[in-house]
Amino acid sequence: NKMKMTPEEAGPMLQAYAQKAQERMAEENLKEGQEFLAKNGKRSEITTTESGLQYEVITEGTGAKPTTENQVKVHYHGTTIEGEVFDSSVDRGEPASFPMNGVIKGFSGGLTKTQVGGKIRIYIPSELGYGDNPRPGGKIKPGDTLIFECELLEIL
Repeated sequence: NKMKMTPEEAGPMLQAYAQKAQERMAEENLKEGQEFLAKNGKRSEITTTESGLQYEVITEGTGAKPTTENQVKVHYHGTTIEGEVFDSSVDRGEPASFPMNGVIKGFSGGLTKTQVGGKIRIYIPSELGYGDNPRPGGKIKPGDTLIFECELLEIL
């Protein structure tokens, strides 16, 4: 019944173990995402930007294109490449409004590729998303590639 180490000694060891586990997960997810994007990028309807962001236009819009300085109103549905939904204004039944410079680079970068009234699917590599930083709730893991389907309703 005697402990081999004190909680003060065990704490740093447990923290180091958790950090290594997160790094391994990030590496695995990053590799999986890179393979997904390489295959996805071969599809004729996919455009790949210099940054590695991929997108496909689902419905052409007829209005203005937003810039990263704008605030926009959108309906969106976000999933991992495995298809797990992590956030969806569509499921909530209410569009979201936000400043374009207040979201991840891949999301705002993808929205600049469509016009008001348009619908686009954006494939976001980890480095343009959340990188190795997991998100609260555990649905977005370190190194995850993300997919957003977005309808640009208006520029505010």
